[in-house]
Amino acid sequence: MNLTKLSKTISHALRHKLELYNLKLNKEGWVELEQLIQSLKKADYKEYKVLSIEDIEEVIKTSQKKRFEMKNGQIRAFYGHSIDQKMVKESTLPPDILYHGTIKANEPLILEGGLKPMNRQYVHLSEHIEEAELVAKRRKNKETIILTIKAEEAFSNGIAFYKEGQGIWLADQIPADYIKIIDIKQ
Repeated sequence: MNLTKLSKTISHALRHKLELYNLKLNKEGWVELEQLIQSLKKADYKEYKVLSIEDIEEVIKTSQKKRFEMKNGQIRAFYGHSIDQKMVKESTLPPDILYHGTIKANEPLILEGGLKPMNRQYVHLSEHIEEAELVAKRRKNKETIILTIKAEEAFSNGIAFYKEGQGIWLADQIPADYIKIIDIKQ
C-alpha cells in the first residue's frame, strides 16, 4: 500500500472534505477509526478495499509531518482544517518566539492587519525557523519572508496558542504588534 497516498487521502477526508467521505467529527476533531476505514473502503480507491487499522497506524508511525493522532479507537488530524466546524482546543503557554513563513507580497497586509488564518481555521506557526523557511519556499518562484512572532508576549496579553504535534503551534490570529519580518535569501 502506498502510505504517502493514504496519508494524503486521510488528510483530505479529515481536514477538508468530511461530507465527501460521509464523516462527522466531534467537537475536538475526532472521528471513529472504523468509520474512516469503512468510508475509504467505499471510495473509488481499489487499494483501500483491504485497508486495515494497521495500515493507518503505519501512516501515523512513519510520517515525518505527524499530521494525525489515534486514541481510544478514534483518529483526528492535528491541524490544517479548512472545514467550517472549528475544533475546540486548549490554549497553552508557547515558547518565547515562534515563526511563520509566507511570501513577501503579503508583507503590507500582515504589517497592517496582523496574521490571519485565511482559508484555514488557525494560523500555523513553527518552533523552528527552518520549518518556517520550508513552508515559505513551497510557494515556488515567489520572494519569501519569515515572520518572527513574539508568542510569549502575545500570550501574556490574551492571544491564545495551541500546541499541535512536533514543533507546530496554532493561533486564532496574531496582531501586527507581535510580528517582526525577516527577509530570507532565495
